Amino acid sequence: MNTKIALITGATSGIGEATTLKLAENGFDVIITGRRNDRLTALKEKLEKNGIRVLSLCFDVRVESEVKSAIKSLPDDWKNVDVLVNNAGLAAGLSTLQEGDTDDWDRMIDTNFKGLLYVSRYVSPLMIKREKGHIINIGSIAGKEVYPNGNVYCATKHAVDALTKGMRIDMLKYNIKVTQVCPGAVETEFSIVRFHGDEDRAAKVYEGFDNLIADDIADCILFAVSRPPHVNINDMIVMPTAQATGTLFNKKL
Repeated sequence: MNTKIALITGATSGIGEATTLKLAENGFDVIITGRRNDRLTALKEKLEKNGIRVLSLCFDVRVESEVKSAIKSLPDDWKNVDVLVNNAGLAAGLSTLQEGDTDDWDRMIDTNFKGLLYVSRYVSPLMIKREKGHIINIGSIAGKEVYPNGNVYCATKHAVDALTKGMRIDMLKYNIKVTQVCPGAVETEFSIVRFHGDEDRAAKVYEGFDNLIADDIADCILFAVSRPPHVNINDMIVMPTAQATGTLFNKKL
């Protein structure tokens, strides 16, 4: 039996890295992508030491020409992508709309939504050709509700929610599964990026409760992609026990 192939965007940290390791541990060959080539190289070497077959692609999901070139460059023995994990994404800033930084807005829109679109546009035909595949979109609790100062980030994740539903319709006749996984509070680089490198402010987000970690979400992704062929997990919302909504926590401070 041929080993399955998974392509993971944003594989150099957080949920993307954890998912890469989890799928590799469970028999997948992996195509790892990201902007930081040094991290891609380190991850590739780590996996190969454990006998995992790896292909590394360094590109920015925000740039359509780079996405198209990278996917078109796949060697023939890597084109049968069974699982696409659209993980690359970020939050930038936390402010009211009237005080928002438009550079932050563009960064979130271009990464969280347009980047997901570009990658899906060029990977999905490989699945359609075989009438087989599974697309995992990483959404957020911010795609199910909105919270103060989250305006544009929440909008991008609501867009992912809607797009996932639309993709499921488009892929239906080709037997391709589409799943959305929506995490609550996961401690990764997320808040450090949101607060532009302010580690002290980022650390306060996770004080007083047991947050999720990246491996928790990787477990959920593995569960979804390991279901029998007739079973698709449409949508998963995964929260810490101490979190009820996007902003309501049971913190012990």
